[in-house]
Amino acid sequence: MNFIGSLLGTIGFVFGIPVGLFLGFLIFISTESTDVKIPFIRPLQELDRSSLVDILPEIPLWVKHPDYERIDWFNDVVRDMWPYIDKAICGMIKSLSEPIFSEYIGMFHLRSIDFETLTLGTLPPVVQGIKVHEMNENHLVFDLMAKWAGNPNITLVLKLLYFPIKFQLIDTQITAAIRVTLKPFVPTFPCFSNAQVSLMEKPEVDFGLKVMGGDLMAIPGVHNYVQRLIDEQVSSVYLWPQNLEVPILDASIGAAKKPVGILHVKVIRARKLKKMDIIGTSDPYVRLSLSGERISYKKTSVKLKNLNPEWNEDFKLTVKDPECQVLQLRIYDWEKVGVHDKLGMQVIPLNLLTPHEKKEFTMELVKNMNPNDPRNKKPRGSITVELNFVPFVEDTMGFNGPIDLFMKKETIPKTLESSYVNRAGLLVVTVIGAKDLDGKRHNNPFALVIFKGEKRKTKVLKKTRNPSWNEDFQFMLDEAPLEEAIHIEVISKRKNRAFRFVSSKEALGHVDINLVDVVYNNRINERYHLINSRNGEIHVDIQWNAT
Repeated sequence: MNFIGSLLGTIGFVFGIPVGLFLGFLIFISTESTDVKIPFIRPLQELDRSSLVDILPEIPLWVKHPDYERIDWFNDVVRDMWPYIDKAICGMIKSLSEPIFSEYIGMFHLRSIDFETLTLGTLPPVVQGIKVHEMNENHLVFDLMAKWAGNPNITLVLKLLYFPIKFQLIDTQITAAIRVTLKPFVPTFPCFSNAQVSLMEKPEVDFGLKVMGGDLMAIPGVHNYVQRLIDEQVSSVYLWPQNLEVPILDASIGAAKKPVGILHVKVIRARKLKKMDIIGTSDPYVRLSLSGERISYKKTSVKLKNLNPEWNEDFKLTVKDPECQVLQLRIYDWEKVGVHDKLGMQVIPLNLLTPHEKKEFTMELVKNMNPNDPRNKKPRGSITVELNFVPFVEDTMGFNGPIDLFMKKETIPKTLESSYVNRAGLLVVTVIGAKDLDGKRHNNPFALVIFKGEKRKTKVLKKTRNPSWNEDFQFMLDEAPLEEAIHIEVISKRKNRAFRFVSSKEALGHVDINLVDVVYNNRINERYHLINSRNGEIHVDIQWNAT
């Protein structure tokens, strides 16, 4: 009987399982809910308002704004490099935080502050879109929208007496609209000297913060208070137009500094100069220049056969760094033939001057600026000069209406006339470049700048229809050029191969620019269509710096 019972049990088990599964399947399909349907996908424009509100935050920025571009390739690069970027950023955080932590050690019975763990996690930030602003400036501006839903693990341990207190940052989410400005452009890699970062909107920040294992953000009211505090603090420092400036290149390596003022130099006299000629005396003149400038020096007239010359001649020099530059004075003995002998020299640091105050200097001349040179102990006479540093007015704008480019002097308001017309200043003309030049015979262009009879020209660039010169020309003026115009020609030049010194020139177009707009707005940066050119245009930056 036991055998028969075991056999029947085995048969029942073998046949019972498939029969049970089959019956269960029949029951399941008979009781299946009829409400479950295949999802219907509708176009975006057919969704109601509430549905749109729910999904809009998840739509990428390049979909919402067509002028933003996708940069999936950039996100792929960041994702692949993220482990190394994570280590680099964490190393930077440690190095920057150590001196800050050291200031608090010893205060409030703190014995130490250290990172127990420091990692930004495995999830990199994502740039949803980027927009580059096209500007006629010497810098690049672009906006980007960045999101980071990261899994960082940052644990900070504060040892209070002998009791450690742990703060742990986890589950961070940040959304920020960022504007980046790279300026100014320089001829040294990476071709810009500073990066400025601003927030275009208040950032959205959410994170978890644990203290001794407990979630601090779970306390009622703490989460909203912390978020509001972060928004206020970050916005007060970095919300546009405020910015965080990150220096990329040293100023001495990167961009050339802009003029900040004019140095008025009056060369008065010299006394007891050395006699350099075997028969006779000396024929002295003074050559003056500012350190760090590549432009040609200026010089006085020659005083024939005079060891105690009187000049009383005035000069103006452009100052770029009054704290570091020096005025270099060199006296030479003029010769009709041969090298001019140096009678002596002296320098005056500009940081000795007070703006707008005239100061007279009388100095003994030396051979050179080496204090250990015994030749400097020999008497070489003295020189007397008068200096006055006049910085540019930072904001000379006094007219807030549209500018008539053909405005006449008699139509200018009296208050503005006294503010602008009676002021001297510096006119800086920067010929940036040209495009779509159409020379019939050749395209070796250069630009010729003509202003009040003075002619300045750029270098010749060979075989190009889109030259880039980026050359500055300076004009010292005794009054604002309200009724003046500047004439710029673009000319192509080619030397004849058969006759090396014979060149042929071809006019590629010209433009006349009235300067009244420059005076009232301090600066213009525009592209002008070249007259007598089919498609050519020239890019010019003109600045007026009043003293």
